[in-house]
Amino acid sequence: MIWNEKMETMAAQDLKNIQSDRLKSIVKYVYDNCPAYTKKIDNHGIKPADINTIDDIKKLPFTIKEDLRDSYPFGLFSQPIKQLKEIHVSSGTTGNPTVVGYTKDDLKLWSEVMARAIACAGGVPGDMIQIAYGYGLFTGGLGFHYGALEMGLTIIPCSSGQTKRQLKIMTDLKPRILACTPSYSLYMAEEAREMGLNPRASSWEIGIFGAEPWSEAMRKEIEATWDMEATDVFGMSEIIGPGVAQECLQKNGMHIFSDVFYPEVIDLQTGKEARPGESGELVITTLTKQGIPLLRYKTRDIVSITYEKCACGRTSPRISKIKGRTDDMIIVRGINVFPSQIEHVLLSIEGTQPHYQLVVDRKTGELDELEVMVEVDEKIFSDEVKKLRALEEKIRDEIESVLGVMVKVRLVEPKTIPRSEGKAKRVVDKRTL
Repeated sequence: MIWNEKMETMAAQDLKNIQSDRLKSIVKYVYDNCPAYTKKIDNHGIKPADINTIDDIKKLPFTIKEDLRDSYPFGLFSQPIKQLKEIHVSSGTTGNPTVVGYTKDDLKLWSEVMARAIACAGGVPGDMIQIAYGYGLFTGGLGFHYGALEMGLTIIPCSSGQTKRQLKIMTDLKPRILACTPSYSLYMAEEAREMGLNPRASSWEIGIFGAEPWSEAMRKEIEATWDMEATDVFGMSEIIGPGVAQECLQKNGMHIFSDVFYPEVIDLQTGKEARPGESGELVITTLTKQGIPLLRYKTRDIVSITYEKCACGRTSPRISKIKGRTDDMIIVRGINVFPSQIEHVLLSIEGTQPHYQLVVDRKTGELDELEVMVEVDEKIFSDEVKKLRALEEKIRDEIESVLGVMVKVRLVEPKTIPRSEGKAKRVVDKRTL
């Protein structure tokens, strides 16, 4: 089903007219209400009156994550704190965390776009959803909760963790939809087997997975493991949380709800707009948010975009699965390496598990070294050394052909690599850079 047929199937010119009106309004709004944006726009040499159509968005300056951290906690807000109904805080690893706030209308918007997302994945009113994203300061759990309420679903607010309990709830209550990170879904499958459960016999028919990059190979692994439709959701706290974009069951890109979140894809080398189908950094402008609207926010996510109408009937632009991030991209001997590239290789090789870790190190006076730790099936790990070495060589050759950089492969036993109930830690960088 399509939750908001008017907005999600709108003709291109009608959508552009709405985007133009909303961009003009939001630029004036932040200029008048946010001193940090007033200064930023003035320093860029433009005025709100210079913005008349959506095409004028290129005149605006970019906003980056450091702008939020530098203005911590409330410097980029466009509403007084007393007008906010909810605040979320990111778990930043360095410096100040990111603080975002929602007015009453912002929460309504969040509920609306999350209802669109769940419907896009195949949910219908009356379904039961098991939400295994974290609740609290992280936006994942509550975002799904609000959307499910808006849509008329029955909610099991499990939050993350307590895996055995999650599986018992699934077995006894039989929800149709699961929402969690993709890596956690595979971790739950491991636990299910240890409990004597057959994952393919689960009640879950639809999975909505996000919060970390994952490959098509991992999708196939999840779908084969759980016998479900695995769909990708995209969002980030700075924009609204989950609900910015969502795959439909065509699984041919995530529909971005561009009447409220205007997307641009910027070429990393030139800084100009990438052509449809070309990869670049996703930049988003929030067109209707009130609490902390952002202009041309650089998400650090690498995607491509298409504007072609989808077979599902939606006309909204579609972004690709996240191909990597500019900040969890690692540079090894001058080569850009994304964990998702290596994941795709590993999951195409029989005998490997969907659990891996990249360890980057540099000894004094020497070049970078990239080691790929890969879990393999118990049976393969117990094979003769000759077979293990052959598998190591195959994995190494495949990765090197994709990356163009030498790697060391180390095969490890199942459950050697630490598991996570949230985002999987894919990279360990030991270099002193």
